[in-house]
Amino acid sequence: MNIILFGPPGVGKGTQGVKLASKFGIIHLAMGDLLRAAVSEKTELGLKAKAFMDAGKLVTDDLVIGLIEERIVSADANQGFLLDGFPRNVAQATALNEMLDRHGLKIDRVIFMDASNEALLERLTGRLICSACGFSFHRHYSPPKIEGQCDKCAGSLYQRADDTEEVISHRLEVYAEQTAPLLDFYGQDEAFRKVNAKSGMDEVYSSLLEAVKG
Repeated sequence: MNIILFGPPGVGKGTQGVKLASKFGIIHLAMGDLLRAAVSEKTELGLKAKAFMDAGKLVTDDLVIGLIEERIVSADANQGFLLDGFPRNVAQATALNEMLDRHGLKIDRVIFMDASNEALLERLTGRLICSACGFSFHRHYSPPKIEGQCDKCAGSLYQRADDTEEVISHRLEVYAEQTAPLLDFYGQDEAFRKVNAKSGMDEVYSSLLEAVKG
C-alpha cells in the first residue's frame, strides 16, 4: 500500500500519517524527518542536502526525489510507504510518478485532508509547545492544567514564532498558490479520496481508514 497524504498546513497530516503508517505496517515519510536523517547519517544525498540547507536555500526537487527513492527501495519499505506532505506542487508530483514508474510502483491512494482557513487558523494559533520536553498543547482543544506550564514536566510553554496569525495566513496563501493545484492533478485519478479534516482527531482517523480501504 503506497499512500500520499496532502492538505493545507495544520490540517493534521503528521499526526494522522504516523497512525496510518503504523496501522498498515508501512513506512512514514515526512520530508523534514527524511532530510534530517540523511544529513545526520552523512549519506551522499544527505551531504548535498546539507550544503543547500547551510546556504539557506531550498533543497532541489531532484534531491528530494532521490532521498525518497533511497527509502522506498530499502528492505523495511517492502510493505509500502506513506508520503506526508509531499509532493507540494505539480512538478514534484510529475517527477515522483516518473521515479515510481522506473521501479514498477504506483500510488494506491491519494488522500486530500480538507479544512477551512478559519479552522486551520484557530488550530495553529492556539498551539503551545513545552520549552523543556517539546510536548504540545492547545489553548482550546487540549489546554494544560496550569496555564503556561507543561503537564508532563512542568516546563514553560511558548508559542512558536511561525504560529502567529500573520505567518500562518501567509503559509496558507503560499499553499493555495503552489499546492492546491494538486487537486486538479490528482482529482480525476481513481486513487483520489477527499476527507473532511475539520472534526475531532478520532473521527478524522476513522474517515482516513475508510478512504484507504474504500
